[in-house]
Amino acid sequence: MPPGGFTLHPRSRITRIVLAALLACCVLFATTASAGELSADLAARRVRLAQRLGADSMLLMWSAPERRYSRDVDYEYRQDSNLYYLTGITQPETMLVMMPGNQSRREVLFVKDRNPAQEHWTGPLLSFEEAREMSGIETVLPSSQFESFVTAMLTRRGYGPIESEQASRFFDALTTGTARVRFVLDDSATDSLSPALELARKIRERFVGFVVADAAPLLTDLRTVKTPLERTMLTRSVELSVEAQKVGMRAARPGAFEYEIKAAIEAVQRARGASSWAYPSIVGSGPNATILHYPSGDRQMKAGELLLVDAAGNFGYLAGDITRTYPVSGTFSPIQKDIYAIVLQAQAEAIKAARPGATFADIHRKAVDAIKAGLLKLGLITDTSGDQYRTWFTHGTSHYIGIDVHDVGDTKRPLETGMAFTIEPGLYIRPSALDGLSRTPENLAFIDKVLPAVRKYADIGVRIEDSFLLEDSGLHNLSSGLPKTVEEIEAFMRTGR
Repeated sequence: MPPGGFTLHPRSRITRIVLAALLACCVLFATTASAGELSADLAARRVRLAQRLGADSMLLMWSAPERRYSRDVDYEYRQDSNLYYLTGITQPETMLVMMPGNQSRREVLFVKDRNPAQEHWTGPLLSFEEAREMSGIETVLPSSQFESFVTAMLTRRGYGPIESEQASRFFDALTTGTARVRFVLDDSATDSLSPALELARKIRERFVGFVVADAAPLLTDLRTVKTPLERTMLTRSVELSVEAQKVGMRAARPGAFEYEIKAAIEAVQRARGASSWAYPSIVGSGPNATILHYPSGDRQMKAGELLLVDAAGNFGYLAGDITRTYPVSGTFSPIQKDIYAIVLQAQAEAIKAARPGATFADIHRKAVDAIKAGLLKLGLITDTSGDQYRTWFTHGTSHYIGIDVHDVGDTKRPLETGMAFTIEPGLYIRPSALDGLSRTPENLAFIDKVLPAVRKYADIGVRIEDSFLLEDSGLHNLSSGLPKTVEEIEAFMRTGR
């Protein structure tokens, strides 16, 4: 631990803040959905997917692999998002088969066999009955039988509780060569072959009568619009993340280390019921606030600097995304206010554009218009007709949120009720950004004109990000409880500590 590390000394100011927040969490704790609510929602999701798969299809899905951190230490396990979306099961070695054309038993769940010796080391596994209750899937078999089951289906034979006549629709499709075996084909996997691609290769070599098809687009389409239960859970997830961010604001002060703020925030996330962070917390002070995914957290904050905090928790496998930027000393300087005002105005204009039928491009365009006008006024760009603004505004304005913090979804799809997304403009005044420009006559003229302003606003980074849910009643800012305006932040820094 670096000098000045986060320790729970009984007289520590940070300790008092965190303990007070944890005590409050005992009252404010956000409860998760009941087992019955979740299993019913999962069943409805599978019904909607089955309608899209078609009666001649068989879908095969796997849990995420376990990953080694070092020697005999594993990373904390995180389930595959699509498998969780359909089953609610969070343990490894889980498989799902869906056969929509079956007369009955259209879903089969495979879970790891109970192993008392292993459970002594890693904790209890789900029993078949527990997996059945959690997922709402009636037919549950041991994962050791998965490949035998798939072989039986592709050779038109019954297996266990799935009798031949139950699967006759899929078997007939195999005979006529019209069957589809669907996988979620992830071409971003780091392994040479994912389990889906490996099994697809094997069965193509051994069996006939089907074509391999990708189910990912079907799941993406479903996951883009949240179910009523997902909306409720996402709201709770963002609420607890807001409370955690407030504790971070209370803990910020000159002399504290970035990792102290990170620890304070994540302690409250866990106390409020989050299973973990939704993404590694970004806590960057001073020049680190200009690094989009600043990974460290070892810097000691200084008086007069800004602190950018991008942090949220994973609650019930749903994640929001929240960023606030605030002064370590409690008060914005005039030049910090200049940059902050532009970003705040950009977000306000983008929010106006976020309505049914609009796209992310529409939202981004409104944010960019405000960014350009503000940068021109400060002398950080010389022309609003081109892309000079991208020197300082280097990312998009919106992304979907949900099971993944950067959730799946077609970014060109018009917005509709049930979609959840962020609006997050930002400005990052990095003098080194000028060094990266090619030395064309146009760029040299640009550098010469903006250099005084760049020196004035150097190392100021500001991002303002909220999580939104589009509902029948309009756009709902899920993170509105977190101070955002200059006046709100300065008042909170004075009294909220």
